[in-house]
Amino acid sequence: MAVRVVTDSANDIPSDIVEELGITVVPAYVRFGNTDYKDGVELTTDQFFDRLLNGPDFPATSQPSVGDFSEVYADVADGADGIVSVHISGKLSGTVNSAQQGASVVNAACPIEIVDTLQASMGSGLAAIAAAKAARDGASLQDVVAVANDAARKCQCICLLDTLEYLIKGGRIGKAQGMIGSLLKIKPMIILRDGEVDNFAKERTRRKAVSRLQRAAGEFGSVESLAVMYSTTSDEAERLAETLSSAVFGDTTIARFGPALGTHVGPNALGISLLSA
Repeated sequence: MAVRVVTDSANDIPSDIVEELGITVVPAYVRFGNTDYKDGVELTTDQFFDRLLNGPDFPATSQPSVGDFSEVYADVADGADGIVSVHISGKLSGTVNSAQQGASVVNAACPIEIVDTLQASMGSGLAAIAAAKAARDGASLQDVVAVANDAARKCQCICLLDTLEYLIKGGRIGKAQGMIGSLLKIKPMIILRDGEVDNFAKERTRRKAVSRLQRAAGEFGSVESLAVMYSTTSDEAERLAETLSSAVFGDTTIARFGPALGTHVGPNALGISLLSA
């Protein structure tokens, strides 16, 4: 038996890593008009961004339901020593609350621990990956929880946005509110601090903003793992990952913002998530 790791689709962990490490992903919901879709199950990322850019409706997102979590926990608990459920910041989403309620109502055959990473996208995803690697290596339930919490504290997530429009419409602008007045003059860059969106930097051009992302990756000391995230500009993400890999960091994971986060970051978003050693 072993410890199992559960996470949510807002962590944007690439599917090959999910499969390799045996992570169970509970999908969030994206609504266009009157129809809800399970992120990554009933709506692909390509379909999502096509509708975001060309459709008549602006999407809304919602966390997985209590029932979604209780069903997953019941399935995953079979043959497990415990479950560690690692999730997007509770200040950005109700996912942690749904997970906690799901754990409280399910009649699982093993204990369930919930981790609020206070991060998002691969900032949270790197914590889930670290937990899954510890579980794969035979760590106990409490050791896996400790690994997840420690990784979450060491994670940073920084994102370059083409516009703040999507954060504003989605109600996730947070402490980056102060950048709104200069929208036409800057390329906004945000960071997750204490579980909320905050201002990171303001650059005049996209070229300068991408260079700022490169510098930021080197400003957090020794790095254990690094991910580059993108919404619609895969070539740009690949170039950034290649630059960072050759410069300092070795292999760099490339991940795509899925519908749950894509609703808020919008097209042409580019980011980095890093886990300090």
